[in-house]
Amino acid sequence: MPPGPDAPPPPARDSVDLRFDGWITGIGTASGTRLVLGHWPRTPFGPFSDVMLERPDGHRTLLAPTRRVADFIAGTYAFDEVRVVPVGVRVAGARWTVAAGAALDLTFTVGRRGPLGTLLRIAGPLVSRPAFAAVTDPVSRLLLGVPTRGSAGNGRYEWYGAHDLHRLTSATTVLDGHDLGPLAPVAPPVRFGFASTPRTPCQVRVTTTVRDPGPTYGAPIPPSPPSAR
Repeated sequence: MPPGPDAPPPPARDSVDLRFDGWITGIGTASGTRLVLGHWPRTPFGPFSDVMLERPDGHRTLLAPTRRVADFIAGTYAFDEVRVVPVGVRVAGARWTVAAGAALDLTFTVGRRGPLGTLLRIAGPLVSRPAFAAVTDPVSRLLLGVPTRGSAGNGRYEWYGAHDLHRLTSATTVLDGHDLGPLAPVAPPVRFGFASTPRTPCQVRVTTTVRDPGPTYGAPIPPSPPSAR
């Protein structure tokens, strides 16, 4: 989808800014399927993880752990299919393991921080502010081909504040019982919302702010058990 407008609309009287703090991991596979893992320890809905994937034929699927989370994400991005399944993430050093019900088994290894990741860490807490995302948007579009702000759909507007960036060194992906092959570039870009992930498979530490013009989505979801974080 094309980038959203350069400037967000003025906040409505009932609008609310929702902040999601965690990691976004973009993965390409030799089969052509691309995946985006969101791992969110701190959100208005409690901690959760979700997976967005796009097949080579363009079919877009969301794997989300609860109906409330699925409804919020599907109301913000575009999908052809939504599945509500348990999504568990385990982290052991540089190795991440993801299980989404019977649909997905994913393991990947996070490599060292590059120069861009170092610069983002130096910026410190400033990066979590929407104003910082607005300033860095032209640079991110130029260097990574990824906007850091734009219209998220359904009247919502988003800002991505990146704190860190690491390349991935390997990944193994099994979707619906089929091995998708080794790690590959995230190409073509995924089409869930106004932005894709960088073409090079990587993990970004990020604070995402979503301005929602409508009502909030109720009380936070209870925290997930430790095995799912």
